Amino acid sequence: MSVLTRDEAQTRAQLIDVQRYTIDLDLTRGADTFDSTTVIGFTTRTAGDTFVEVRPAALRSVTLDGHALDPAALDDNRLPLSGLTPGPHELRVEAAMAYSHTGEGMHRFTDPTDGETYTYTQLFMEDVQRVFAAFDQPDLKAVFDLTVTAPDGWTVLANGVTEHLGDGTWRAATTPLLSTYLVAVAAGPWHSVRTEHRGLPFGIHCRRSLAPYLDADAEEILDITRACYDRYHEKFEEPYPFDSYDQAFVPEFNAGAMENPGLVTFRDEFIHRSAVTDTERQTRAMVIAHEMAHMWFGDLVTLQWWDDIWLNESFAEYMGYQTLTEATRFTGTWVDFGVARKAWGYDADQRPSTHPVAPDAVPDTASALLNFDGISYAKGASALRQLVAWLGEKDFLAGINTHFKRHKFANATLADFIASLAHHTDRDVHAWADAWLRTTGVDTLTATVTEHPGRTALTLTRDGSRPHRVTVGVYDRDLIDGATLVRRELSSIDIPDNPDTPAPGEHNLPGPRPALVVPNDQDLTYAKIRLDPHSEETALRDLSRVPDPLTRAVLWNCLRDMVRDGELEPLTYLEAARAHLPGERELANVQGVLAFARTQIADHYTTPTERPDALALLTDLCTDLIRRTEDGSNPGLRLTAVRTLIDSAAHADTIRDWYDSGSVPGGPELDPELRWRILGRLCVLGAVDDAVIEAELTQDPSATGRQGAAHCRAALPDPEAKRAAWDAMFTTDELSNYLFTATAQGFWQPEQNDLLHPYVARYFPDAVAVAHRRGPAIADAAGRHAFPAHAVDTHTLTLGESCIEGDDPIPALRRRLADQLDDLARALKIRTATAAN
Repeated sequence: MSVLTRDEAQTRAQLIDVQRYTIDLDLTRGADTFDSTTVIGFTTRTAGDTFVEVRPAALRSVTLDGHALDPAALDDNRLPLSGLTPGPHELRVEAAMAYSHTGEGMHRFTDPTDGETYTYTQLFMEDVQRVFAAFDQPDLKAVFDLTVTAPDGWTVLANGVTEHLGDGTWRAATTPLLSTYLVAVAAGPWHSVRTEHRGLPFGIHCRRSLAPYLDADAEEILDITRACYDRYHEKFEEPYPFDSYDQAFVPEFNAGAMENPGLVTFRDEFIHRSAVTDTERQTRAMVIAHEMAHMWFGDLVTLQWWDDIWLNESFAEYMGYQTLTEATRFTGTWVDFGVARKAWGYDADQRPSTHPVAPDAVPDTASALLNFDGISYAKGASALRQLVAWLGEKDFLAGINTHFKRHKFANATLADFIASLAHHTDRDVHAWADAWLRTTGVDTLTATVTEHPGRTALTLTRDGSRPHRVTVGVYDRDLIDGATLVRRELSSIDIPDNPDTPAPGEHNLPGPRPALVVPNDQDLTYAKIRLDPHSEETALRDLSRVPDPLTRAVLWNCLRDMVRDGELEPLTYLEAARAHLPGERELANVQGVLAFARTQIADHYTTPTERPDALALLTDLCTDLIRRTEDGSNPGLRLTAVRTLIDSAAHADTIRDWYDSGSVPGGPELDPELRWRILGRLCVLGAVDDAVIEAELTQDPSATGRQGAAHCRAALPDPEAKRAAWDAMFTTDELSNYLFTATAQGFWQPEQNDLLHPYVARYFPDAVAVAHRRGPAIADAAGRHAFPAHAVDTHTLTLGESCIEGDDPIPALRRRLADQLDDLARALKIRTATAAN
């Protein structure tokens, strides 16, 4: 498919202005295609030529100002419009469009539980062309009139309030000015819960088979929605800009959610069929807050071109976490951000594929798609948190409100936003933006503590060039028990942006040498930290005795970074987890540490000979946590420990007993998630066969059951099972996006290295081929989930590098492969460094 370049978009925006789209979709034409009729009213400023984008299954007719155009003129996804004269024009395009099973365009899904069918749109970046003809770029905003014909018994949701006109025809209210990628439709026999808040219609929707689970959580979801809505209206002077607020939880959704104005779509895993921890409920609440922030950041004011995607995502990320902390019961959201989400940004920023938060130029849409990563989300949000610490929240919010006022229902750039901030402060926000948003990489702040007669001095050395306002926590041992750490003081230090000034000088610490000094206590900046030797020793010995969970998150991140940089042996990290997680009171920290320990350390950073010891340590730790929670006092911690023990089991006996009995002794009873998790591990260990999988699928024939069965079958240590899974992923092209991912996640298992070895070499050409055939969504899944990450050796590196250099993978796969190979090279270095010690 032809990608749109920035230069082409600028040329088209100079030539035309788009006023209105009138769209008619007919979803009653069968299981393969739907009908799409689009009438576009636009004005040409001067005489010239341009094009409109559309990707039809069949292009039936095109008329321009009543004159027929030749449908055969369609070149890939571009229909040329030649000889345009100045003034108004009307373009009419009639086409049959293909349904998607990859989460792109108009996705169609049939629920195996009850046979009901659902469709929804995901039109981000370039996928609007799969649904209707459009001048597809964000700065050609227009109003949209939408009509949808749907089967009997269906409800149609859209950006505006919808009205059923009879005979299956639904009409949506005319929208305000929107970018094409923000148009949304969700149609099917939805189960809905509706209410009003401050006179605005609110609705939450899901598949009928999930109705009991939505109903159980409906009040919590609506409470979060109302609280965020009210808090944003306290922060923002511009009122909510659309006529309703629907939240649809849809199947097989690729992202976490999508900020369609008035109709946010979420992955329906957020409707919990099984037990979850409170941290996972917090994550759902954060996504709700994040997407509502987009109604202002991204929908009311939209980026002009994709180089400013951070103006959408970084702001929504920051506002989501901050507003949830301020307005709901989830007051510890920044702990979860620090121990889990922020690491996503740190990792991305240390790869060769790193890029600035706000790149100088994104040449085309294919390049833009690659920037939806930990940098645009987590690093950008971290930068904004640092900006607020430096600028002050009052001036920050004043700048935001000026930005909304100046650019509402229009488009804006980084320069526009900085100008709005500068209007309210004497600080040099332009220099701040250059230092923080136009640069790459992670600064490192290293603490040195020196004892002098009568005083102790702290020096922070910066490896990097960004300015930082950091808080430094100073801790002593409690004089009574000698074990607990007590904060002596929390002070702010400004590190200037002059690269020739690596440190701001010595800072006196009154009193005796502290037991622990924590740079970036409270996690207000974005930087790796290194402790002084005495503080590092204290952290390893007494981390769980630090009083503040956010400080503990900072310390866990420090240890994580040291492992990744080869400065701390993986086993030392595991031993710290074993020592301190039983005393950790913040569940987000437990989950973050266990996730890193189980997935990165056990599966990648330890050698095959060391891995059994790592798994045994994790199993022992989780057994301890389960024992400590027998009184029911901490069900979230217990569930986390049960999950990790299942994933770490090296022998089948214990978890097979749980599976057969339907319960963990002392609880919890096994819900579908735990049953499939145990069965997956039993498959890896070769303790069950396909008959057991089939029996479980009969018991749970849901969509998640089908995904669980696909995962389990791919995980069996059987040559025929591996062959069938491989063909399903890379040959038949019949798997949906979710079934592809489930199969890929089951396929590679470190315990099955000999069986899997021949597939490592096959992966690279087969991944390139399937990506070319099936497009970016499957390319991303193939690079993210189907990559042989367990094969940590130079042979895999060589194969991967040759693939990138010579096999012409599409951009989405190329980026994934580059990141995977960099992670693999890092794991190999860690293993080598550990062996040398």
